[in-house]
Amino acid sequence: MGITGASGTPYAAAVLRGLLDAGEAVDLVVSRAARLPLLDETGLTFREARWHMDVKEFIGRDVGDMRVWKENDFTAGPASGSYPTRGMIVVPATTAAVAGIATGMSKDLIQRAADVTLKERRMLVLVVRETPLRRVTLQQMADLSGEGAVVLPASPGFYAGSHDVRQMTDFVAGKVLDVVGVPHTLYTRWRGQLGAARAEEAAAGA
Repeated sequence: MGITGASGTPYAAAVLRGLLDAGEAVDLVVSRAARLPLLDETGLTFREARWHMDVKEFIGRDVGDMRVWKENDFTAGPASGSYPTRGMIVVPATTAAVAGIATGMSKDLIQRAADVTLKERRMLVLVVRETPLRRVTLQQMADLSGEGAVVLPASPGFYAGSHDVRQMTDFVAGKVLDVVGVPHTLYTRWRGQLGAARAEEAAAGA
């Protein structure tokens, strides 16, 4: 999993919690550019020297089976196709990261790992957090989709009874986990009945 410098670091925290809650092992790369929105949006810092403590505070739980790699470490496991992974999630994904992955620049470990994920025909999910979008970005996303990547904009739905920021964040995180086949209970699924989510929520609070 890669975290880039776009706004939306709470989405990353929610996805990490979901992966770890499901017992998944996680290789994490936090770009240097991601540290500013991380500080601005959560008040937290990220330091490789004490990443266990920083990530634990970021996600609000134990880090579980996780390994953190430096963004400029091209000897890292995820930089090689022989390193076994189920796939990769970039959340949030900047348009710069999208461009770098689409053009095969591999300028940092996140882009290199994404390139490896595509060439090995593994699942790549890009949670793009930007609006509006330029034509060139739309074309790059279309190209990546054509290569098998899943472009999943951070677009929360409201039909699941979401009415606060945490619920809307969890909705997007849940959609990410759905794509990679990781079970979760982050949002109430549509049942073909209007108002079902609110009714269920009211019953739970009774």
